[in-house]
Amino acid sequence: MNMISDFEIKQRKYMPVFPNATGKTTVHIEGYPCEDDEPMAATEFHAEQITTLSEQLKQCFTINEFVHIGVDSFIYYSEGDITKVVAPDIHVVFGVKKYPLRRSFYTWAEGAVPVAVFEFLSDSTAEYDRNEKIGVYLNDIGVKEYFIHQPELKKPTEFRGWRRSPSGNIVEMEADVKGSIFSEALNLLFRYEEQHHTDVRLLRPYFPDGTSIATPLEEHHLRVAAETRVQEAEAEIERLRAQLVNLQNNKT
Repeated sequence: MNMISDFEIKQRKYMPVFPNATGKTTVHIEGYPCEDDEPMAATEFHAEQITTLSEQLKQCFTINEFVHIGVDSFIYYSEGDITKVVAPDIHVVFGVKKYPLRRSFYTWAEGAVPVAVFEFLSDSTAEYDRNEKIGVYLNDIGVKEYFIHQPELKKPTEFRGWRRSPSGNIVEMEADVKGSIFSEALNLLFRYEEQHHTDVRLLRPYFPDGTSIATPLEEHHLRVAAETRVQEAEAEIERLRAQLVNLQNNKT
């Protein structure tokens, strides 16, 4: 089966079902700051992880115009209170339009909250990410799933996730023997791979059947490689055909 069409089939097969949000797309509300003095990524390890995962998630959900993926942008979750704000590394919201891009996300205006949030641990925020933010995201905001991950390979491995149980309690999600965690909210499996050439412990998403989700650059390389194989195969066929013609001519 063709690689591209196979991926598109799986995109549709594993796409979560969700209702559209009750609000409207809101680019900016005056009085709510949309930036601060903090750098977008704490280190190059974090930048590599944030860029790669956000591109993969966008690639996964590209067929649905009602999936918004935010990167290091403010989420305001209480109208009239500018202190009720977070800025996760990556957040995914279902039911709201992908475009136009927002300066910040306002839960009451859009009528939706993120279904999943990802934070990548840094020295300055790790304790807050492991503790207080669990309650902020899952209780105060109503996020369905919250994940933390340590992308720096030379630091101890730490990939964890939390969700709310049917009874309303916050529970930690169980990893399998490979350290992978399945996201019911996103219908994706998350697993990290150690990239020793960059010293990054890269968290990546997979479809439930284990199919990896490539970044646009990786997909381009795969497409070029596939086209090269086709061209080589066609060239070999032409070579064999020419060889056969020569043999036939020699017989006559």
